[in-house]
Amino acid sequence: MANSHQPASRRFGIGFDSVGAGSSLKSAIGCPPGGLFATGGREFGCSAASTGASPIDSISVGGKDLEVAEVASDPDNGSNPDDELRELLRNLLSGQGGIDPSQLAGAAGLPGDPASIAAIFSQLQGAMNRADDGIDWSTALRQGEQRAAAEQRQLSDDERARLDQALGLAGLWLDEAVELGPLATTPELLTRRSWVAASMPVWTQLAEPVAGSIADALTGVMQEQAPEELQSMLQGAGRMIRAVGGTLFAMQLGQVVGELATEVVSGGDIGIPVLEDGRAALLPQNVAEFGDGLDIPTSEVELYLAVRELAHARLFKHARWLRLRFLTAVTEFAQGIAVDTSRLEELASDFDPSNPEALRDAVSSGTLILPRSDSQQRALDRIETLLALIEGWVDVATAAATSRLPHRDAIAETIRRRRASGGPAESALATLVGLELRPRRLREAAAMWTAVTEAVGVTARDGLWAHPDLLPTADDLDEPARLVARLTGSDTLTTSADDEFDQALEALLRGETPTLDEQAAAAGDDVEVDEFEIDLRDGEDVDGEDDEDDAPGGDGPVR
Repeated sequence: MANSHQPASRRFGIGFDSVGAGSSLKSAIGCPPGGLFATGGREFGCSAASTGASPIDSISVGGKDLEVAEVASDPDNGSNPDDELRELLRNLLSGQGGIDPSQLAGAAGLPGDPASIAAIFSQLQGAMNRADDGIDWSTALRQGEQRAAAEQRQLSDDERARLDQALGLAGLWLDEAVELGPLATTPELLTRRSWVAASMPVWTQLAEPVAGSIADALTGVMQEQAPEELQSMLQGAGRMIRAVGGTLFAMQLGQVVGELATEVVSGGDIGIPVLEDGRAALLPQNVAEFGDGLDIPTSEVELYLAVRELAHARLFKHARWLRLRFLTAVTEFAQGIAVDTSRLEELASDFDPSNPEALRDAVSSGTLILPRSDSQQRALDRIETLLALIEGWVDVATAAATSRLPHRDAIAETIRRRRASGGPAESALATLVGLELRPRRLREAAAMWTAVTEAVGVTARDGLWAHPDLLPTADDLDEPARLVARLTGSDTLTTSADDEFDQALEALLRGETPTLDEQAAAAGDDVEVDEFEIDLRDGEDVDGEDDEDDAPGGDGPVR
């Protein structure tokens, strides 16, 4: 309980009440000379130099009171302000400061069971002792594997044999439907946990720009909000704050990827190439859950999903430039993400650990991220177009390869509905990375690839993936007929007309104006037009007078 003679305070960060004067934590909280500041069972000495500070008997952190003990102390303990802040954070994170760690974990969207909390805060405390301010992404991997393994079951011998057979047949069927050669490696059957391990390098690559932006914003807000008494202590604490913030973000990412591992059925299920080029994989447990309730034979579901996965993997193996182009575009988008520091400051000052839902809602809703910039929107348009082209081609290739399956259309429609609705893990990932992974123009892309296939055949269609300059554009999705005309050469008349227009424009720019006879001849008109000849010198008609609508000197408005 705070002392009645405590002076007016200023709110700092998540609820530090700063009072008094001085350059260290002791004087900033008004720790009386000769006393100790005690928190979490640890005591911090108050030097005799901290005179003039009004004594208090508590410091408020998130609505909780931490005691200040009036006990004798060595006035020359030589403590360092950075060490004091480190110790205070360590005690708070360990739950020794009167704050329930499970509530803090819940606010971050992390598990709240005792074992998970112990691991979480151990990782956060370890982050404070790092020699650099980089993010230890192994934290994300550990968190993701732990979440994925929670409900994981072992693959039965029957499932393995059945899926191996489905993948083998899928490869044969796909050979008939596409011109892209088979994979060099054998398709894999992955557990949920192994999928997390295989895909985490890509997720961390996409998330790193966002994590850095959030860590910088957190550091900036704390330093801007800090009163003068705490500035000297926080000057050297930026690295520690970044490390803790980055570690917390990494744990959130791991939790989301681990959740995603319970939903995806294959390596290319969400469109992003999360596995290495040429690597195909199915997740048997999720494949089985996907087929539950469809009233479709399991063998058909497994075969259809196997064909889709192989088509996706073959595409990225054939178009080796595609993976780098896609990931570069996503990374450029993520690098432009900016955090709303005013909103972050508001959340920090009002944060109540006993009500973590407010912070969780703010994070999950994406309100901490500022609206997209123009450059981000252009990058997003490129990403969505590329994703639609990839998924549209995979859909068309899969439809052709699975023409023998009686329930092909029903399975395809289930996948489309599933993709359109997304899931909780995908929504959370969109919040963390700032990007929705669902192709908005999938149907247009599939229709375009179908039209191209019918017009020029499979070989020419798949040849468009040979180089990025050959790939259809967003305009081609709008008007597939123009793309077909270019590919078939049926747009020669249009090209000839365009050439004539360009030549006429160049002549005009050179000052060479054709007579009306020449214009009529070009148009195929035999009408005599001698009496209509116009002298364009100085903007005057042949009568030498300016018409009423003409501007003096021939500078009339261009209509």
